[in-house]
Amino acid sequence: MKEQIHSILKKLGAQTRALNKQLGQLFALQRSRLASLYWSRSAQQRHRIRLAAVAFAILSLGIVLGRITDVNRNVQIERSDKTLKVQRGGALELKLPGVTLNPDIYVFQTVQSTEVPVEIKVPGRLAFNAEKSKVVSARVPGRVERIYAFDGASVNPGSPILELYSPEFNSAQQEFLLSAKTAVILAKNQALGDLMLDAKITKDAAANRLRNMGVSDQDIAQLAAHEKTQANLIMRSPIAGVVIKRNTEPGAFVNAGDVVASLADPKALWFLGNVFEKDIRMLSIGQQLILKTEAYPDREFIAQANYISPSIDPETRALLIRADINNADGLLRPDMFMSAKLMVGKGLALVVPQSAIVRIREMRYAIVRVSPDTFRRLPVKGYDLDGKRFAITDGVSPGLMVLTDGAVLLNDRFAKLED
Repeated sequence: MKEQIHSILKKLGAQTRALNKQLGQLFALQRSRLASLYWSRSAQQRHRIRLAAVAFAILSLGIVLGRITDVNRNVQIERSDKTLKVQRGGALELKLPGVTLNPDIYVFQTVQSTEVPVEIKVPGRLAFNAEKSKVVSARVPGRVERIYAFDGASVNPGSPILELYSPEFNSAQQEFLLSAKTAVILAKNQALGDLMLDAKITKDAAANRLRNMGVSDQDIAQLAAHEKTQANLIMRSPIAGVVIKRNTEPGAFVNAGDVVASLADPKALWFLGNVFEKDIRMLSIGQQLILKTEAYPDREFIAQANYISPSIDPETRALLIRADINNADGLLRPDMFMSAKLMVGKGLALVVPQSAIVRIREMRYAIVRVSPDTFRRLPVKGYDLDGKRFAITDGVSPGLMVLTDGAVLLNDRFAKLED
């Protein structure tokens, strides 16, 4: 039995030595191949291979050290004494025991009730004053021969707008001259007094016909003085302003009643604002409007409400309010959007700087100090006064210490604990 075991071990030893010899030869062959492959590369490529080998060696060493090092050691986590309580109405109370806020960064002020103007926001737009706008329409059919005032042209009362060739106008001129000559002839014969009176009536009727066609009194006087008809009817501006729209072209034919141009005074504008239903009860004629536009963010325009619509727009569910705007400096343009603050009275509110208000989406909050280490974030209601101050109308009681500087920083602590 011992001899058999010895024989088996001898055979295994021989096989092992043979296998080691074969593996040694194989490894030697692979080393030879790798060496020939390495030295067949360029110097730059051999440098890259050496760098890769070094990096692999460092990575392997790091893995080995990481395995050896005990990374599962216990880490002591300190408990925080900060507590956050959610109260009714969305208020949050934060306690910071042992924490002293830097007075140079966090400034608290005691707030008291102050009388402030009560305002409502009124969005709207500008438009031309319809009372000082006119349309020039053809009063007789004819062909447009010439246009004097194109879009944007400034006009004064009596300024020519266009020339219109009209057979009816020429016929009316002839009728006027004939009646005028007849009246002159009959005036020389006192025996024909009744006929002379009829001739004057006919002359006046012919002159009125010319006026109805748009002929000015000055043109009628020149026609009577020179007894020479004009080839074309000159249509003139009835107001001072600008041509905001031209509805015809030279050579076009127009019928009686067709609008040929629209005129308006750019210095007289209307503000057309929309007031929501919940604020209608506070409206009255004569209230002051403070208007602002994005075109001039640093400038305010003052106006007074002079018209309140008797009905609500069924589409916007808003009530139209109107005010005259003096645009003597020409800064404003019709159809510009404007936002207005309508002064509807006075009331009591807590006035704080804008820096005291924390804005989160559509909500507004203020932070008050209820004890040396306890702070409360309260939802508030109110409105902006002048861009620098905020009037709190609900949410904070008078006499509380409100955080006026550093509210955003302290709110970050609320937000972190809230999450």
